[in-house]
Amino acid sequence: MIQHFLGLKETLRFIGDIYALFTLSSFVFFYGGYPFLKGLRNELKNKQPGMMTLIALAISVAYFYSSAVVFGVKGEVFFWELATLIDIMLLGHWIEMKSVMGASKALEELAKLMPDEAHKIDNDGNVTDVSVSELKHKDKLLIKPGEKIPADEKIYERKKSIN
Repeated sequence: MIQHFLGLKETLRFIGDIYALFTLSSFVFFYGGYPFLKGLRNELKNKQPGMMTLIALAISVAYFYSSAVVFGVKGEVFFWELATLIDIMLLGHWIEMKSVMGASKALEELAKLMPDEAHKIDNDGNVTDVSVSELKHKDKLLIKPGEKIPADEKIYERKKSIN
């Protein structure tokens, strides 16, 4: 279909061209389609079919139907469409992963802004420095001027404003 649209109907024909197309399409299917086939396996394993299942099903049907046509079943091959679909889906997947990685890096940068230690006030009023990971619900903290607040808080006693 695509070759007809591009005006390449009979210009690229030669003896055995269908087998060359099959060989190249096999490479595109197994190499280019690998992320989608792997995603299919993971989604079915988790019993949560999603977009990867849909894409893998589409490219698998196109590939196996076209392969059957190459080896004797009557019909038309869809290798050009298969390659186009895989290329477009890979481009979309790449753009998606790039944006996810950008968001992950932004979150990592935000996490670096959080302090590692907090000034915990015990029941006797003594202040000790503890790791933020050791804080528990209802712990009282001392926040000194200019420090970042190390955890979600409820203000009980305020002597200055917090900005």
